[in-house]
Amino acid sequence: MVNDPLRVSGRSSPRWSGRAKQAPTGERPSSLDQTMPSSKPLMTASSGPTPDSVESALRTLETESGGINALAAALRGPLGATFAKAVELIRQAKGRVIVTGLGKSGHMGRKIAATLASTGTPAFFVHAAEAGHGDLGMITADDVIMALSWSGEQPEMKNLVNYSARFAIPMIAVTSNAASSLGQAADIVIELPKAREACPHNLAPTTSTLMQAAIGDALAIALLEGRGFTALEFAHFHPGGKLGAMLKFVRDYMRTGVEIPVKPEGTKMSEAVVEMSAKGLGCVCIVNDAGEAVGIITDGDLRRHMRPDLLTVMVDEIMTKQPKTVPPSMLATEMIEVLNTRKITTLLVTEANKVVGIVHLHDLLRAGVA
Repeated sequence: MVNDPLRVSGRSSPRWSGRAKQAPTGERPSSLDQTMPSSKPLMTASSGPTPDSVESALRTLETESGGINALAAALRGPLGATFAKAVELIRQAKGRVIVTGLGKSGHMGRKIAATLASTGTPAFFVHAAEAGHGDLGMITADDVIMALSWSGEQPEMKNLVNYSARFAIPMIAVTSNAASSLGQAADIVIELPKAREACPHNLAPTTSTLMQAAIGDALAIALLEGRGFTALEFAHFHPGGKLGAMLKFVRDYMRTGVEIPVKPEGTKMSEAVVEMSAKGLGCVCIVNDAGEAVGIITDGDLRRHMRPDLLTVMVDEIMTKQPKTVPPSMLATEMIEVLNTRKITTLLVTEANKVVGIVHLHDLLRAGVA
């Protein structure tokens, strides 16, 4: 049985439609009966013998980059105004972004929903086919629907589109055909340029899905930047993994109390070396009577000042004055940048000029931050 194309009542035409120019490589054939394109896209120039698999990979990347370039060019044209309308619609929504799709478009929709949610725009994915079996109850009148369909003619989308029209839920269509049933039913149409698929038969969704993912990323980042979403806010949504570790604070990794190697001014180097060895961090912090850091002695300082009377002189003569310090509230990512820039392995942590902790690069490596 041949499925009927998606036809809905309620909305007659989109209020905002940004049509992208077609890429010069031509459109995707609508059926296998039409003349198939060449089974081999243009070859990539090579300076020497290259395995066939690498040649294939290069052709794929070249073809897909053409799609991204076509999308960028479209955004510089009429599609840009439509994109801005979509961003504003989502920004003004009181509810969430409901991303929907089927097949490969559905997989891209799940990714887009996850990216939106992790960057401060509440969103989740509803499978278009499941929507008609009860999942429409997940969608409220305060939400915005973002429907992905390359052709815009998937009949499984009909129930969701009708629901959108019935309850006046605004809908953004991401499709390559603004004149499609989905495009005609949507409030805003982000029309993606028709670009050649990387598949040699121009059939398997490759370039098209990459463009869907890219426009989703573009929406997420535009919304992120528009609301001033910070790294600290990102940390609330992403406490796990390496990203979560990098978004913790210096206070989460610093050693405190008796673990800090510290000696007062006027101490003999022999005592400072014992303290360095006991704490095992390859350094000792030198403080004044108020507990403020006035210097630091590292293994490197010992090597640079190696001499017969080294253990009998005072730390004041050997220490590096005005050591670099960081506050406990600094992000771990910023702390790593300080370590890398200054090419050091240890940082003193101070609060109100007093030493409250110390961080070593090895601690960050063990935590998976560095």
